[in-house]
Amino acid sequence: MFPSMRGRPIWLRVPRPPTREGGGRPGAAVWLGRRLGLLLSWFQRAGEGCGERKREGLVSILANHCSFVTGQRLRRAFQVGELYSNLYSERTRWTLVGSMWRRFQSKHAPAGKLLAALAGVFMWEDEKIRDEELHKCAWEIQALEGARNQSPPKGKAPGEAEVGWEVVVEKKTFRLWRRPIQGSHLFEYRVFGTYTDITPRQFFNVQLDTEYRKKWDALVIKLDVVDRDVSTGSEVVHWATHFPYPLYSRDYVYVRRYDVDMDKNLMVLVSRAVEHPSVPESQDFVRVHSYQSRMVIRPHRSFDENGFDYLLTYCDDPQTVFPRYCVSWMVSSGMPDFLEKLHIAALRAKNLEMGIHDYTGVFKVSQTSQERLGGDNAHNAASQEQIYA
Repeated sequence: MFPSMRGRPIWLRVPRPPTREGGGRPGAAVWLGRRLGLLLSWFQRAGEGCGERKREGLVSILANHCSFVTGQRLRRAFQVGELYSNLYSERTRWTLVGSMWRRFQSKHAPAGKLLAALAGVFMWEDEKIRDEELHKCAWEIQALEGARNQSPPKGKAPGEAEVGWEVVVEKKTFRLWRRPIQGSHLFEYRVFGTYTDITPRQFFNVQLDTEYRKKWDALVIKLDVVDRDVSTGSEVVHWATHFPYPLYSRDYVYVRRYDVDMDKNLMVLVSRAVEHPSVPESQDFVRVHSYQSRMVIRPHRSFDENGFDYLLTYCDDPQTVFPRYCVSWMVSSGMPDFLEKLHIAALRAKNLEMGIHDYTGVFKVSQTSQERLGGDNAHNAASQEQIYA
């Protein structure tokens, strides 16, 4: 009944849907539904008018057509990808892919998010820490230093001029504030401290070096970098840690980004929780979905001389059933212990007892240069892609 058409596509000429005056097509969906209904009814009548073997042949022809088109598109995509790999370096290819993905996502945002979720792709454009967050963090220490230098209101400590903050711990090297988070049973915490026996560079590097922290922090169960963004230097970190007995261990998946501003003499580190497809929730830990940390360091003189001030703002939801005052007590008692361990670890690194990676010495291409490079590469790639069009 049907001649053999293996390997050849079936072309159907479909007329354009009718349009109304003014260029609009409000009836396009109805028109397409009717045409699909006619096509399906044709297949049904063709199947009813022939035997079982002929129906199987009809389905086989349709399957061959679909596989032919799919294979052709896959081969074309493979050829384009092979061309790009020969023309550009790995970093340039990722910059090009990122720019193309951003253009696609801006036009088809819902479809792009669904496709990324199904493909297990992390959406760096949506989850990355932006420049505005880094600038806001740097502004906070300036505002706090200004409040500290002013005469505090009667009955309040320096730095408590902002609405809602109250001092909960005050020691020689740091002061800890807290304030309630609106609409929640949790607190946000702020630490302002000073060290004079270590350098800002070592203090900064100790917090970023995940391998070194596994050695000086006994509470760490797992601490690994699972993903990186080459354009901004951002990283996604999976951190599992012990909690006080009888609580289960918790784990965090967060993105972090740091910046060293030589002109303003500042170091900034921002982290917040994200979801990453390569780190699904596990029965071994309780996943903390709400977490945010911001730290800014200001040297007294330079990055390699002893003495600096730092400001740490922190909040998370450990998902416990304890009331607010119990959680606040755990943080208030655990924060001084953590800062002391961090101080000792930085002293050991300063005295060269433990070698750590120097993150502040890593060369970082300026964002303007990256955008210019990405734009030129995208233009060249688009021109080469026309070969396969």
